[in-house]
Amino acid sequence: MDMTTKAEGDAAEDRALAFLLARGLRLVTRNYRTPGRGGGEIDLVMRAPDGTLVFVEVRRRARASHGGAAASVLGVKQRRIIFAARHYLMRLGGPPPPCRFDVVAVEGAQVQWLRAAFDADA
Repeated sequence: MDMTTKAEGDAAEDRALAFLLARGLRLVTRNYRTPGRGGGEIDLVMRAPDGTLVFVEVRRRARASHGGAAASVLGVKQRRIIFAARHYLMRLGGPPPPCRFDVVAVEGAQVQWLRAAFDADA
């Protein structure tokens, strides 16, 4: 039975979440979206054991051709994630905790975790 693209993306996100939970991160929220058009979305907001708030982009590809899943998180996508992260932090109030942007690439049976894949200066 063929899965829809959304179902495949949701399954990849579930795998990424399970992968990160098994490595000691704690889920804060999932699929955080900014209001309005042209905003951004963060697939997973996690808390690392050291207290760092981790904004996670999950990318799925059937194969690693064309640079693979991790290579697809570039300019515009990074800026939208950063925009959404800033919006999320504003809602928290107070001084922001340490933060980083990770990418979890799900390619076939493989899961690759890229810590600090990009920064807010992107």
